Amino acid sequence: MAKSKTPAKRARKAEQNRLRNAANKSAMKTAIKRFEAALASSDLELAREKLKKAISLIDKNVVKGIIHRNTAARKKSRLVRLFMSAGKPQDQ
Repeated sequence: MAKSKTPAKRARKAEQNRLRNAANKSAMKTAIKRFEAALASSDLELAREKLKKAISLIDKNVVKGIIHRNTAARKKSRLVRLFMSAGKPQDQ
């Protein structure tokens, strides 16, 4: 543990930030899972709403510095690609 006040405070702040970042990241992952569940149930309108929510949370996490912008772009691209392929007929 830290021996003086300043490093002790930094350690406390780092722990608070770690917990906050974990909560935000967990919320983002949950939103993505809810989108995938809506997509699996073939409800495209619900899936569209869940996609918008997931993309919103991903973007918010980028602004907060929780995830890298390229990671966010990759995640959003994959989600949109999943959504677009769900609307197409599967017999092609």
